Amino acid sequence: MDRWPRKNDTESIRARRDGIREIVGDEPLAHDDEAWARAQESHTGIAAIPVSVVGPLLVELGAYELEEPAGLLRETGRAQEEILIPLAHTEGGLSASVSRGLKAAATGAGFRTYVIHDRITRASCFICKDTQDAVELASWIESSVDDLRAFLAALDDPSLSKRAKLREVTTHIVGPMCHVLWAWTTGDACGPNMMTRNSYALNMGYVMQQAPVQPERAILEANMGGDKKPSHQFFGSGHGKTVLAEATLDAETVRRVLRTTVDDLLELSWAGTHGAVASGMQSVAFTPASAIAAIFACTGQDLGMIGTSSMAHGTAHRTAEGGLHAAIRFPGLEVGTVGGGTTLPYARSWLALLGCTGTGTVYRFAQIVAAAALALEISASAAMATAGSENFFRAHHERGGLR
Repeated sequence: MDRWPRKNDTESIRARRDGIREIVGDEPLAHDDEAWARAQESHTGIAAIPVSVVGPLLVELGAYELEEPAGLLRETGRAQEEILIPLAHTEGGLSASVSRGLKAAATGAGFRTYVIHDRITRASCFICKDTQDAVELASWIESSVDDLRAFLAALDDPSLSKRAKLREVTTHIVGPMCHVLWAWTTGDACGPNMMTRNSYALNMGYVMQQAPVQPERAILEANMGGDKKPSHQFFGSGHGKTVLAEATLDAETVRRVLRTTVDDLLELSWAGTHGAVASGMQSVAFTPASAIAAIFACTGQDLGMIGTSSMAHGTAHRTAEGGLHAAIRFPGLEVGTVGGGTTLPYARSWLALLGCTGTGTVYRFAQIVAAAALALEISASAAMATAGSENFFRAHHERGGLR
């Protein structure tokens, strides 16, 4: 083909398919639903990933709402549910391991989850003439938050998002650079598109026009915002939903279901924590990315956010009764239940299975992801904690590649 077509009209889609059909065959090219073309550019075909459904996940979920005007989370109730979990992946043993973790927790009271923070940030930067100008600009921006909000609210621009609400503004000065972290809440959407549009309006329509000193340049994202790159700053404060999950297992459940002991699990936790410290790892956890990626893939989440969403801090300690308390903190689960890939037919179906379609479901979804990831942490850690890590080896030997 002389020129590869880039548009998403019917003729261009057909031309791209004809150009690769001889190599890939008809199967990945058969879906014509226009929803797929709305989800990305140069749409040509689809990639099918097998989905398992495991469970039930026994979990006590919190219900949350944002209180105005500060945008702080308030818990409005709690309820225990049993939920089936869809996992899209090709990792032999993953579904079995998540299932075992779910079973172990369900033997007792199940999981309990909390959402304690909700912010997503776009980290802009204004390049000034010198440090003096950068200091003056930072002081002016931080004192103008109410004016910045009023400016956005008054704009009659359909390209801007009314759901993305500016909550806080912080600055960081390095040399002539004034970094500005615009912190937003974005409703049930994950929100990067919303906050990007609104941050651009603030940068170009307000700061560059009204600042007491004239920046030489505005950069929309200058790498301090935690967007798709794990960082120390957002390991603590979060970029997305900060979610906690916990479960308590008695010693008999650890022995019978997980086939190890509390002592062995605590030894693994001790060695693994020090290994993480020695390597400078931006997490203290075993393998949360596998569960998060599997849920993200079948619910239309942004797969580029798996790395940052998987930053985690897990803990384990012995209970007074001799059992095990296992907990995990996800500082920034970047999830949404509306917009983006969640509009695709398959994603809506799997979100429906989780009870996460429609308005007001994003905090529920974030908690389910966290609980499922903790289930995998518990089971995979138990396999590693066996003598010589034999069960971990055996799972990969027997199930790896679905032998």
